[in-house]
Amino acid sequence: MFDSLSEDFNPSLSKFEQMLKTNQLLFFDAIEFEDIIHHYIDFAQFSLAKKAIKMGREQHPQNVELMLLNSEILLIDGAYEAAEKLLLEIERLSPQHEEIFLQRANIYSKKKDHLTAIGLLEKALDITEEPEEIWNLLGMEYLFLEEYNQAKSFFYKCVKENEMDYQSLYNLLYCFEQLEENNDAISTLNELLEENPYSEIAWHQLGKLYVKINKHQEALSAFEFAIISDDCFTGAYIEKGKLLENMGRINEAIHEYEFSLNFNDPNAFVNHRIGRCHQKLGNDQLALQYYKESIKLEPNHENSWLSIIDYFIDNQEFKKAQHYAKKSLQSNADSKELWKKSAHLHKLIDDHQETVLGCKRAIDLGDNDLETWLLWMDALILSRDWKKAAEVAHLAMQFHRKNPNLMYRLAGCKIKLGSKTEAQTIYDQIEDEIHIPKNINYLFPELLKIQS
Repeated sequence: MFDSLSEDFNPSLSKFEQMLKTNQLLFFDAIEFEDIIHHYIDFAQFSLAKKAIKMGREQHPQNVELMLLNSEILLIDGAYEAAEKLLLEIERLSPQHEEIFLQRANIYSKKKDHLTAIGLLEKALDITEEPEEIWNLLGMEYLFLEEYNQAKSFFYKCVKENEMDYQSLYNLLYCFEQLEENNDAISTLNELLEENPYSEIAWHQLGKLYVKINKHQEALSAFEFAIISDDCFTGAYIEKGKLLENMGRINEAIHEYEFSLNFNDPNAFVNHRIGRCHQKLGNDQLALQYYKESIKLEPNHENSWLSIIDYFIDNQEFKKAQHYAKKSLQSNADSKELWKKSAHLHKLIDDHQETVLGCKRAIDLGDNDLETWLLWMDALILSRDWKKAAEVAHLAMQFHRKNPNLMYRLAGCKIKLGSKTEAQTIYDQIEDEIHIPKNINYLFPELLKIQS
């Protein structure tokens, strides 16, 4: 159960293990039990931790630290009521122990009673000598409540206390984002950088904020400072490449993307971006090579599959486009974008059955774009399946109420199904309430008779 290294470092573990093997009852002081239990918890050996807690509490029944470890195990098991009961007992023995309030706050947080959790954390804050962890927990509770101003204040304290607390920094920036306070976020990052000018994370995030408010030169400078702070910082090279690409400085962008590959294994995202750059430069064959390399590295990289399929569609190589569409869906069967792309491709080659399949799967996966519904209806109409097309129209109008494109097609289906009165009613509604787009009757010349 233990490796020899663990036993060498902590003889109590070896002694406890030997006791379990021989069924002897040996005495351990409370601190020894704490060390043993912590070891088991750290290595996720919870059944052994429970045995140690049971023995420890039998030998030291009123020891608060062992009782707290017992409640921690109960929390891990999800036994919240038992843990709360034990914590209240501990509080009577040691009312000024901050761990009691932290664990009780954890219980209420898991129950989604965040206000009670906050109250308990504030009690812990009143008695602690190291508030940073509690500030972080308070920030998280306010995040759960979407109270971003309060959360922001606690994460800011964490970052000011510890400039290496990047998780709190990310949470702080998330609060600014939710509050749409980009300028305040920039000011805060600049303030932090005055104290720690070589924080590559802060420079990186500052650059992303400058991109968001279209200050491209400032963003470039920030990414360059991030690279100066850490010349192996892959994320800064990639963000700089994306910015240069958007600025039209394509060759420079390629250089940044390629340079980022020096510090990590090849990855699908960077290969895709390099492929995009080459496509913008007109190097289509080279772009295609990068897209193929991207999906070789990561078979579920959706954007590269889409780019390859589009490449062959643009070149009217429909057989190859079909081949890659089929392959893409073998490894990305839950991609609504790839099903939609398959539907568009098969519409171009008049394969109505595959068009219907692609639209249906895309919508089943959550795509409710009007374009997809119309494509589905048109494929059914061209297949002369008027009844199914009408059913699809009714489903679509749950998401796109009174859309003239849908209603016009539905009216045409009603005519084909022999329900001319219903068709007239639908058409009158279109005419009375909705502007009719030009050339909308291309599928149903029969509706011209109604119009006349």
